[in-house]
Amino acid sequence: MKDVDFNMSQHLVQEQKLHITQEVKMSLELLQMPIVVLQETVEKELQENPLLDQASETSENLDDYHSQNDNLDYRELIKQNRESGYDYTSYSREEDNDFDPLNIVEVKKTFKDYLREQILGLEEDREVIDICEYIVENIDDRGYLRCSNEEIQEEKKADKEQVENAVKIVQDFHPWGVAARELKECLKIQLNKKGLLDETVCKIVDKSLELIADNKIKEISREFNLSMAKAQEYCNIIRILEPKPSRGFYTGEPEKYVLPEAYIRRIGDDFYIIMNDRSIPGLVINDTYKSIITENKNEEAVEYVKEKLNKALYLMKGIENRKRTIYRILETILKLQRDYFMKGGSQLKPMTIAAVAKEVVLHESTVSRAIRDKFIGTDFGIVRIKDLFTTAISSDIINEDMSSAVVKKEIKKLIDSEDRSRPMSDQDISEKLQDMNINISRRTVAKYREGMGIGASSKRKVFE
Repeated sequence: MKDVDFNMSQHLVQEQKLHITQEVKMSLELLQMPIVVLQETVEKELQENPLLDQASETSENLDDYHSQNDNLDYRELIKQNRESGYDYTSYSREEDNDFDPLNIVEVKKTFKDYLREQILGLEEDREVIDICEYIVENIDDRGYLRCSNEEIQEEKKADKEQVENAVKIVQDFHPWGVAARELKECLKIQLNKKGLLDETVCKIVDKSLELIADNKIKEISREFNLSMAKAQEYCNIIRILEPKPSRGFYTGEPEKYVLPEAYIRRIGDDFYIIMNDRSIPGLVINDTYKSIITENKNEEAVEYVKEKLNKALYLMKGIENRKRTIYRILETILKLQRDYFMKGGSQLKPMTIAAVAKEVVLHESTVSRAIRDKFIGTDFGIVRIKDLFTTAISSDIINEDMSSAVVKKEIKKLIDSEDRSRPMSDQDISEKLQDMNINISRRTVAKYREGMGIGASSKRKVFE
């Protein structure tokens, strides 16, 4: 048996670990939130944290609260926060007592409201009108009817003929194609209303929608024994039909909306960054609970209040840091993209996150968090901040780098002006751009074209 060495020894090993404090973690989370999510977070915290109040003109200054409670265990925390330059009441705002949100409420007519109005004009028996109302209630957000005739019969205790009649009545409503059960029926209803429904187009709809989507005109021509020009004509007719009858109508579903983090406004030759402060409730500490810390002997209650105070302070400081960081980034973007804010999209210059991060002396990941899913209001409308960051393409024509957004615009101009019977390939586009001294490869052209939702040359071809 071999001897086994059981000697034990100690070794000193040095290693580094990154520990993120609760304050830093909250600050990063707040920075990444779009302003709409931040609103919800603040409102939730106002409900859950008894130490937080919404600021008003009569809110007590938080510094007074601190000075009256020098014996708090948390005075060191407060001192540190003061030394960091944070003013707890600086984020408050005055209440606008003249603002009544009810004055701007607009009741929108929904898609189903529009259909119900057409029922009012019917001259039918009460039983048929009842069935029509039931059908409308069972139309989904796309405009399709999601129940069978048999299900309607059973639910309404109606005759087969009454149900078939009611379905036809609703399918005659505007917008054309409504109350169809599936796409092919929807398209046929529209063709019939336009007076374009014939045996051939009906067969194409039934059998060849995928070929139409892929612009495979030759295959359609062979399949239905048509000339190339006639096959193209049928495809063009089908392409202008609406696969979603409810498009353009308000469906009653919650609408997604964006709220700008800030507005960049031009006044004369100067630009101003106006932070959207009024969208976030101002916060102050409620002093109702200070006596719990100074007088209460219940350690559990004291610890609870300390925990909530800590969280409230971190939230308030995090919101202010978020505001300050976004402002600094927008200041730099305005400096680098001044021509864009003066004249619009064609003046957008190459700009990277790394360049902005270097300018504002922040880590790239911080800048990335700060611009994620955020928008600004400009004289040209609402703009996604991230869209202002573009890569550069070498271009001799302007003796400087050209942004990818400008190159995409040139690609679209070339495609819009091409001969549709002989559309350009990606290689053709690449060569034309190189003639304009814009050096870009075929693969990059394809990448940009697909990013703009433009099909390949085979899908753009029109047969005459």
